[in-house]
Formats: sequence, structure tokens, C-alpha cells
Amino acid sequence: MAEVIEATRENFDEAIESGTVLVDVWGPDCRPCLQLMPHVEALAEQRAEELRVVKLEAPKARRACINLGVHGLPTFLLMHDGEEVARLSQSTISPAQLDQWLDESLEGIGEEVS
Repeated sequence: MAEVIEATRENFDEAIESGTVLVDVWGPDCRPCLQLMPHVEALAEQRAEELRVVKLEAPKARRACINLGVHGLPTFLLMHDGEEVARLSQSTISPAQLDQWLDESLEGIGEEVS
């Protein structure tokens, strides 16, 4: 069973340094973040062969969020070998929108690697 990695400011760089990683930047007071949480956890299981899922709680990792240029929640970052390759950030994101963005973004990574 794939687990969602709870990253902190101390271990964030290590969590994203290799492979493909979906980073969920969220906050406990962000209703859309909380609504998407079960879907993000399901993605960790469903896409375990393609990527790892890392959650970064924004209020506890402000410096990391500043360094990443995160200005609103929810924000999803797709990282590949420590580099950001795609970003989705808007106040309302449906599970279907997240899935579509992820599919398109992963396809782009596959083209870069080939």
C-alpha cells in the first residue's frame, strides 16, 4: 500500500530529490484542500508505480512555500528529480480537474525522458 509522505521543512528537499513526486501544498483552514484530501490519498495508491505523493502543510513550512513560490492554496506541484515540471493552483479544483492535469503533466514528463 502506497503511503502519503508528510513532508516538513526539514525533509522536503529529500522527499522530492528523486523520481516523480506529486506535492500537495495544503492548509488545515483551506476547505478545498480538505475536500481534496481523500482523493489525493487515493491517488497515492492508484498511481504508486508512477509517482510518490508528498503533502506539505503550508503553515508549518512557510519558508519552503516561499521558496517554491506558492501564493495560494490548494497548490499541486509535479516534481521530477527535484525540479518542478508542472503546477496547478486555483481556489477550486475538482478531483476530475486534478486527474486531468496530472495525466497531461505525466505525459509531458514521459516525453522529456524518452
